Amino acid sequence: MTTFLDNVFNGLALGAVYALVALGFVIIFKASGVMNFAHGSLLLLGGYLTAVLHGDLGFAGALAVSVLVTAAVAGAMDRFLLQAGGGADPHAAHVQTIVTIGVDILILTDLSRRIGGDLLSLGDPWGDSVSGLGPVTVADSRIAAIVVSTLVIAAVFALFRYTSWGLSLRASAEDVEAAALMGVRLVRIRMLAWCLAGALAALAAVFLAAFPAPGLERTTGQIALKAFPAAILGGMASPPGALAGSLLIGMTEALVAGYQSDLHVLGEGFGDVAPYAVMVLVLLVRPTGLFGGKAAVRV
Repeated sequence: MTTFLDNVFNGLALGAVYALVALGFVIIFKASGVMNFAHGSLLLLGGYLTAVLHGDLGFAGALAVSVLVTAAVAGAMDRFLLQAGGGADPHAAHVQTIVTIGVDILILTDLSRRIGGDLLSLGDPWGDSVSGLGPVTVADSRIAAIVVSTLVIAAVFALFRYTSWGLSLRASAEDVEAAALMGVRLVRIRMLAWCLAGALAALAAVFLAAFPAPGLERTTGQIALKAFPAAILGGMASPPGALAGSLLIGMTEALVAGYQSDLHVLGEGFGDVAPYAVMVLVLLVRPTGLFGGKAAVRV
């Protein structure tokens, strides 16, 4: 029972962090219709900045700077690269999605050169300390991941629900042309959405590189790809779906890793592909995702 509870808690922590990344995918898709394949590189950029700056600025200062810089890079990428080619035209989304692949390669190549084979510490205050919660011993970084992610996700949902930006984003997601006619500034709304997604990615990097992970390495950005099936599972236009999908993916990954010896018949590396296997199984039943709905198309 102790092993099961330990795996469940680790699954909740992983799911909470994946939710930060998956929300970034969903926010960008709602605002622009673009699938941002450079999201992993933005996550790695945020983690790298925290790692190299925490010695001079302290952890809190380095994290604040990395969040702001990553948000600015994401916003600039959209405003001056993607929108320059197609503006806010939703029909250009497919081309812009391809462009994000090129941006991902450029950023990842440069950061991989800088990081090399090193393992970088982000200077987080939790270190390798652990705490006991009843019969379960958990890393303090896992507890912090759940608490911080919950607060940040609640704040993001409040932005969607109670601010003019959130209202404008929801309106443009429903009908771009009608929103533009009603005075919604699509370019600004879209750019702010990219900035928010970049900030969430930089924050997620802290917990993905914290103990029990060995530190930030050049492959850390690839972990963002595990949040991709979470966004697909919930429905790409559904923030609540991203949260539910992330918890499902995190729990699946933790349980498969915890009981790997009992699942050896599926292969030693099954834990790496388990999130995608769950995604495929769910999409066979619900092609639009857990929270996705059928879209009405006028012809």
